[in-house]
Amino acid sequence: MSQTRSGSTSAPVSLKGSALQGSSNSPNPPRVLVIFAHPDPIDSVANQILLKAIQDLPHVRVHDLYARYPDFFIDVAIEHHLLLEHDIIVFQHPLFMYSCPALMKEWMDTVLGKGFAFGEGRALAGKTWRSVITVGGSKQAFSDKGYNQYPLEQILQPFELTAKLCQMNWLEPLVLYWARNVNHAERLQHAQAYRQWLMNL
Repeated sequence: MSQTRSGSTSAPVSLKGSALQGSSNSPNPPRVLVIFAHPDPIDSVANQILLKAIQDLPHVRVHDLYARYPDFFIDVAIEHHLLLEHDIIVFQHPLFMYSCPALMKEWMDTVLGKGFAFGEGRALAGKTWRSVITVGGSKQAFSDKGYNQYPLEQILQPFELTAKLCQMNWLEPLVLYWARNVNHAERLQHAQAYRQWLMNL
């Protein structure tokens, strides 16, 4: 169980350079919080490219959970404040054991609590949830004939149900399949789609 402690809000992820250009097409775009979780982000080529593609967008803030909470002691008050400040919540992470990394799961269990996110509390009602996920397998692997036996949409249903419990709007996940094996051009194309979505809000 996570405990709370005092602290300041995390700074955006420091990643130099972006292969993609442009900013939001709206004069007053919704505020976006990207909650990023990867225990070894430097080793994740795909996630590095995705983060670099969006880091310069002024309406987007990247919140790196493993950088902020290396000891897993999550400051719930700060996390609530961040959620309330933003309109769209993006959960960016690799698929680990058909779920998210451990710290993100701990974050969900601790931060999205009864009385704040659901039950008598409806602080997140009307906000938007989108999962941006990298997976090691091919799309064909996520089917009744593939080794994972189920489509990814079905595997991700616990996240969708959590969003609905919090009365958030669920958007179709943005998924990069075969993340370690696709070529660089395909990763950049996926990153462009991610950036373009954020620019068109």
